[in-house]
Amino acid sequence: MSNLSRLLKESWTLVEEHQDKLASYFYARMFLNNPQLRDLFPVQMDVQRSRLLGAIVTAVQTVDDPEHFEEYLQSLGRDHRKFHVQPEHYEVVGSALMEALRTFAGDQWSIEFDQAWSDAYAVIADKMIAGAEADLSNPPYWHAEVLYHERRSRDIAVMTVKPMQPLEYRAGQYLSVETKYQPRLWRVYSAANAPRKDGSLDFHVRAVGAGWVSSALVRRVRPGDMIRLGAPMGQMTLDRRSTRDIVCVAGGTGLAPIKALIEEMTRANRTRWVHVFFGAKDRDDLYDLACLNRLAARYPWLSVVAATSDDPDFPGEHGNVSDIVARYGPWRDHDFFVSGSPTMVKSTLRTLAEMQVPAIRIKYDAFGDV
Repeated sequence: MSNLSRLLKESWTLVEEHQDKLASYFYARMFLNNPQLRDLFPVQMDVQRSRLLGAIVTAVQTVDDPEHFEEYLQSLGRDHRKFHVQPEHYEVVGSALMEALRTFAGDQWSIEFDQAWSDAYAVIADKMIAGAEADLSNPPYWHAEVLYHERRSRDIAVMTVKPMQPLEYRAGQYLSVETKYQPRLWRVYSAANAPRKDGSLDFHVRAVGAGWVSSALVRRVRPGDMIRLGAPMGQMTLDRRSTRDIVCVAGGTGLAPIKALIEEMTRANRTRWVHVFFGAKDRDDLYDLACLNRLAARYPWLSVVAATSDDPDFPGEHGNVSDIVARYGPWRDHDFFVSGSPTMVKSTLRTLAEMQVPAIRIKYDAFGDV
């Protein structure tokens, strides 16, 4: 661990238990220093309050991985164009961040900690600005029309949208989505298909609790509605140089990027076996199992194992999908793709570590605390 990384992580422990208050103070200082910035954020700040701060902390914690650090930040900079962020805004954000850290760390904050965060944030800002400037040939976001919308279960919908302008992405990546029902409130969803000639994208969406965006996408959006899409992000993509067989582990609507990867494989794969483990609470949440089974019947290299954790009458595997994967091992010579809730991803990563699957062969995108 570098000295900079050590200082950053050590100093974060001083404020970590006060994250909610720190985030509130951070935004208050930012909006006080530049009131116009408030217009870039949604009316409801309950969830958003931790998102920007969380993104900064995630970036800071990757400073020992320069390649990932740069790629992550440039992608983040491209994505933030949808908020109409300008280079001068980074100084305001950085100033508010430093004030918040100093306030909540109190007397334990040192000159060394202050310099480390100032240096790290300067790098973050520079790389995000560079990422945004390198993407100026693309729009800050894409308008897309909803072509198709189908409820697949009590709280899951599958929808197809068509961007008005070309949108390039790779199978396995995710995009942020905004609806007219909740302006300036964005949530990320993985595309459920590999790129198509007509440019359309599929999304699998679960309405989560009182989720403003997910509930609108499942219960209110109809064909003909317009939504907005942010720039594609994420590294859960196929390594076309690898010849290893593949294991995909999906929980619920985490199937979306897995299905996109399978679709990409159907266009070129001749040598790699692909094993898909699809888990959910009950059979209703296995909303796309019929399609997976049809693909498996068509492509000999694809196998599908479905499992439910709370449906004793389901005619398949029973238990958590991470445990099911362990029963079918060993998998030490395979590439892994894992997608689902933070709890499911964390459980699967723990299982794979116990099975001695090298971490370098596991790809996942964490949309929560993993």
